Amino acid sequence: MTPEMRDRLSPFRAKAIAQGIPADDVERWLDTARPCATLAQEGDGPVVGRFGGPLMLPADTPAPFYPFVASIDLAALPDDATDLPLPPDGHLLLFAFPQDDGDFATMGEAVYVPAGVAVEERDKDSWAWFEIEEYREIVEAFPRGQLRATPNVSLPYHYAVEIPEHPYSEPLPGHPRSEELAQVWEDTRDDIATWGPLQIGGYASEEAVHLDPVEGVVWCAVKAAEAGHWGGGAVVSGAVEDWVLLADWDPCIEGREGATVHWVIQREDLAARRFDRTFATVFWNP
Repeated sequence: MTPEMRDRLSPFRAKAIAQGIPADDVERWLDTARPCATLAQEGDGPVVGRFGGPLMLPADTPAPFYPFVASIDLAALPDDATDLPLPPDGHLLLFAFPQDDGDFATMGEAVYVPAGVAVEERDKDSWAWFEIEEYREIVEAFPRGQLRATPNVSLPYHYAVEIPEHPYSEPLPGHPRSEELAQVWEDTRDDIATWGPLQIGGYASEEAVHLDPVEGVVWCAVKAAEAGHWGGGAVVSGAVEDWVLLADWDPCIEGREGATVHWVIQREDLAARRFDRTFATVFWNP
């Protein structure tokens, strides 16, 4: 963590110590901090992309299965906004439908378009369930407009790990006060970081969280791969440390209040720019 990030987290540190959490526990928790980019339609940060807009893809790219959410100009992201090995330029396109089908299936995808590659405008209404009126109304409510980026800092929102074959969980390894520390982050986050509906990198969050949402995505990806529904037969790791959060999206859609889309990718796939191996899940408690 950079000195600037540690200084930015001083309100968190002060509140945690004031609550009686030992300084060593606080500092270990601060060591987990990660940079992230918060994307919002308001603010004074640089324009780095947009929700919606024309869907521009190379001619040989298959029609996406899921609705178009956003396009991000990676060259426009502020330097060191995340710790992800993202390409330095080109566009990252995100697709998703904000509903869980309950069958371990991915509910979204990501497409990377390298800089300089010829693109053409594609039909945004070619996604799988366009003919279903209820689904079409949801997608028509997706946000539209430019996105501005703000570099932020992220701490874990989750604080527990499940115990295999037992119906309970325990604090994060190495962090016996993790539940208290996660609550302090919840209490102080608005004083430290700005909010936006789309986040690149950092830690995943959702409406009700005590386990790492990324761990849930990994579990679904492994199940989907075992069933032959995803992964193309390539190795899919079940170790959460082999994956990173690519993006989180809070749709802020009427009727989908509290929904969160998580796009997650294996570290080696991200480094190799195999964005087609991004897996997405949706948390929604209707």
